[in-house]
Amino acid sequence: MFRNARMGGARATLSFCDLSGLNLSGRDLAHADFVGSSLRGANLTGTRLDCAAMFACDLRQANMENASLIKTDLRGACLRGAVLIGANLFESDLRDGTLAETDRSGNLRVVHLETQPAEASGADLTGANLTNARLSGAVAIHTDFTDAIMRGAKLVRATMRGANFTGSNLEGADLSGADLRGACLRGAVLTGAAMTMTETAGADMEDALTDRPAGRTIGELGKPLEQLLREHTLFVGSAGAEGAPLDLSGFDLRGGPSLARTCLTMLKAKGTVFFGLDFKGAQLQAGQLESADLRTCRLAEADLRGANLKFAKLNNADLRGANLKPLQLNESRTLRTDLSGARLRYADLDGADLRNANLAGSDLSFAKLVGADLKGADLSQAKLFNAVFERKQLDDCADLTGVAGVRL
Repeated sequence: MFRNARMGGARATLSFCDLSGLNLSGRDLAHADFVGSSLRGANLTGTRLDCAAMFACDLRQANMENASLIKTDLRGACLRGAVLIGANLFESDLRDGTLAETDRSGNLRVVHLETQPAEASGADLTGANLTNARLSGAVAIHTDFTDAIMRGAKLVRATMRGANFTGSNLEGADLSGADLRGACLRGAVLTGAAMTMTETAGADMEDALTDRPAGRTIGELGKPLEQLLREHTLFVGSAGAEGAPLDLSGFDLRGGPSLARTCLTMLKAKGTVFFGLDFKGAQLQAGQLESADLRTCRLAEADLRGANLKFAKLNNADLRGANLKPLQLNESRTLRTDLSGARLRYADLDGADLRNANLAGSDLSFAKLVGADLKGADLSQAKLFNAVFERKQLDDCADLTGVAGVRL
């Protein structure tokens, strides 16, 4: 009643309560008071906990998958072994904190949570949204932040030894004084991140995107990109009689202009970094985009018929309504779209046309596939862990040999 602004409603005050093991999944507990409470092993999947007071809560082994924790106060909370896959912790506060209470004599005493060696394993924050979250001073040893969105997060002096940041987005994050020794930062985005006095001894930073160019820069193209695009459009429109084809292979185009609605048919861009660029409605038929970095790119309604996207990085890409079916070359020849080995984790493929596409060995974990047309698609050896789709969609696929993450 409180959440619906109805007469007689009252804020849920559950501070210092033992709520261990309870099933509170899917409930609306926003703004509730859980200070000092034990929610150990509780089921909080999909629970709304926005702006809740969870200071010094015991959340060990709690399942908070896909929970909403926007602006939640989690200072001093114990999250050892908790599952936060896909949780939204936008602007949440996870800094260290100490809880004190008054004893019978009126004296303040510090409250300590029980700890056991078996419970020291890190929390699972795979794919969680930690944008602008405050984790300064937090201890997250061996925590899994794979594919997490951590733009602008405050991680000053945080202890994160051995943590897994594979593919995570740490744009503009403050990692000053943080302990990242032995951490895995493979493919992580560290553009604009502050790393003053950050300890990275033994950290794996292979393929990490930093402020340093990950290839040749736009300034090395020889001509302004806009001019090269015009020449390429002329080349395509005249069937090669005029203009010149565009070859962006090996370039780092981060921070470049929008490429929405542009003609990029037969573009050569092998291994090119397009991270975060806008390709909405672009013509990319028969584009050579093998191993290109298209993470977080906007490719909604783009024409990708016959494109070579083998081993491309498309994590968190917007592919809603994209056309990925074969390109008809003539009456008897078609060019199949190749997404074999591509990484499409958390990609949005709602309404995408994937008919007869080659998705063999691709990683579609956590991807949104509802509304996508998969008729005749090859999903052999593909990964579909926690992907969102309907069973009838898979029934239309041509090959599901060795597909992982789905019970057939």
